[in-house]
Amino acid sequence: MKVGLIGLGKMGYNLALNMRDNHIEVIAYNRTVEKVKEIEKEGVQGAYTLEDLVHKLPKPRIIWMMIPAGNPVDEMIDKLLPLIEKGDVLIDGGNSHYKDTLRRYELLKEKEIKFVDIGTSGGVSGARNGACMMIGCGDDVFTIIEPLVKVLCVPNGYLHTGVNGSGHYAKMVHNGIEYGMLQAIAEGFEILEKAPFNFDLEKVAQVYNNGSVIRGWLMELLQNALSKDPKLENILGVVHSSGEGLWTVQEALELKVPVQVIASSLFTRYRSEQMDTFAGKVIAALRNEFGGHKVETKE
Repeated sequence: MKVGLIGLGKMGYNLALNMRDNHIEVIAYNRTVEKVKEIEKEGVQGAYTLEDLVHKLPKPRIIWMMIPAGNPVDEMIDKLLPLIEKGDVLIDGGNSHYKDTLRRYELLKEKEIKFVDIGTSGGVSGARNGACMMIGCGDDVFTIIEPLVKVLCVPNGYLHTGVNGSGHYAKMVHNGIEYGMLQAIAEGFEILEKAPFNFDLEKVAQVYNNGSVIRGWLMELLQNALSKDPKLENILGVVHSSGEGLWTVQEALELKVPVQVIASSLFTRYRSEQMDTFAGKVIAALRNEFGGHKVETKE
């Protein structure tokens, strides 16, 4: 199978390597030439223009976009439309809002281009070693791409969620849940940090992660972060919102579903930009560990 990949940020770059390792022939394009040259050193074929990318792919083409949500996706689709043809498959693997996805689906349907929305989870390590994917598209398109997503994901790590828009919707809710889980861990460890006992927080995270009800990957990542900085003193507790937590809360308001935990965690992120707290440090450290998200340091 031959796939064109657009976008070589943290997720896209590692996804390209995952494809390479699983014998998917990748043609990679990035807006900045340096990233293309870098991935070529890894044994992945590069393309320096979109025309070159499209030309190198067999028909029907499969093109996977891994670029920031919003205007960049619309702009890329506008650039691709004169180059791609009826029957080609275009995948949006980023964190797009599902309503934007539905609008793009209708646009591409008119051009007889098959559109797929994939919500991708697992962070940078997942993109590299085995991701979790939620896939929205028609049954006919899923048949085409399933062999691709199957090798890129961990066992049982992908789901055809249904029609277009459902993949990004499932990922939106996933990220809302993530907000709440991060907040609960952060608040608990802030209590431990302020407690009248001299807890070794790394060891507490370790024991929590072995046999307890709250064991899991996030606890493992927190232990790892604390092993490098026991009090997280070298980072600021500033936690930016990527957007999907807000979208989840907005959707909940429209559906009249009470989401006190997710909403509270979203507001805490806004507050974190105004004052530094240990809870903010914990969430910032965790997001850096699993997703490579930038942390703001005191230096």
